[in-house]
Amino acid sequence: MRTVRAKLEDYTSKYLKLWDFYGVIQVIRKGEVLFERACGYASLEFGIKNDMYSCFSLASMSKQFTAFAVMLLHDRKMLDVDAAAQLYLPADLKIDESITVHHLLSHTSGLYNFYNFENDFFGGYNRMNYSQTEYFQQYINKKPTKPAGTEYDYNNSNYNLLAWIIEHVTGERYGDFIQKHLFLPLNMLNTTVDDGCVAIANRSSNYAKDFAETVKSPYYNEKFSIGAGGIVSNCEDLHKWYACLRDRKLLTPEAYTRFLSENDNNYCYGLEHHHLYGQDRYAHGGDHLGVSTYMQNYFAEDICIIILSNNEAINQYRLGNTISDILHNVEVKAPVRHTELHLSERSLRMYCGTYLEDKIQIEFINGKLYFTRFSGNFHIELYPVGEGEFVQRYYDQTHPYRIAENELGEMTFFGHTRITS
Repeated sequence: MRTVRAKLEDYTSKYLKLWDFYGVIQVIRKGEVLFERACGYASLEFGIKNDMYSCFSLASMSKQFTAFAVMLLHDRKMLDVDAAAQLYLPADLKIDESITVHHLLSHTSGLYNFYNFENDFFGGYNRMNYSQTEYFQQYINKKPTKPAGTEYDYNNSNYNLLAWIIEHVTGERYGDFIQKHLFLPLNMLNTTVDDGCVAIANRSSNYAKDFAETVKSPYYNEKFSIGAGGIVSNCEDLHKWYACLRDRKLLTPEAYTRFLSENDNNYCYGLEHHHLYGQDRYAHGGDHLGVSTYMQNYFAEDICIIILSNNEAINQYRLGNTISDILHNVEVKAPVRHTELHLSERSLRMYCGTYLEDKIQIEFINGKLYFTRFSGNFHIELYPVGEGEFVQRYYDQTHPYRIAENELGEMTFFGHTRITS
């Protein structure tokens, strides 16, 4: 019978043959490294390859650190997570008094969520110079769309506000506070907050595909991510963080109970909880331009799975969950790509057109279909896998995009009706 190591090696090798992965994978059980691999480039321009000490943007995996820092302040009686969040915000950043700190932590605030195609944040405003008050007034300071506490809605604004709460309550910058009270006590010397200006040692650059070429990911100002993203780390430090959570360091038992308690939609505070294989799993992923990350923790079994990527080739959730299946003796199928359905040029051109000005466009270029973003500056190749179903050529996409006619016979994509063909 093959060992778990052999199964991990076999599956991961087959998976990575399908996708041009830049990044690292590490699986540790009871202090023993069962599998680790570094692939691709940290800097394609300088020919520097990723290794197991490379540092990666964590994207939304950062939220657990923000939540933990808030619980440190709760432990120290510097705030109450059940109190109105506006009590801990400066005068020019006040939000509706019905929203508590808990609502922000659990994504149940009901705040307006501007992370969609319709708003001009991505590829527009988030490339601009950062002004906290202007950002707050333009994108966050709106009437809540739902009563606080009634519905889960994953919204980065919640964690931006938590970072600002940390700053207001402590009088320290967010990055300085978590460096002093989380990273340094845990000897996480390779972990820092990226504000877009600091030089970070061993930092892997982020890449994406434009047409078939590997390019630098589109620019965005990292200051807009603070609290919700923005942390850079590596496998070594993230395992120290895992040990902190496993061994219940830094927080009181009561604070840990609150931190790891499940709220709506399996969300705790900065972590998701699921009961799988008869065990508790705490996990969180991160997706951003050129960033794909995922970390799973099984504290009772002492298992830590880390996937950090600086390009957008893999589906880190599919890979992470399959690794988890292998560790728990679940039979897994060999990885495969979606089977391409060959259509005529005429058939492919039927889907072309503008669905949202400067944001969602389908184009037929040199015999191929492209989903064009960022005002025509970024081209994602699609191929058909079924009637009206398409997937990205260079990304392991679980669920195909749907481009189809509505009841009025109008072509729609991402819920938008085609404007021009």
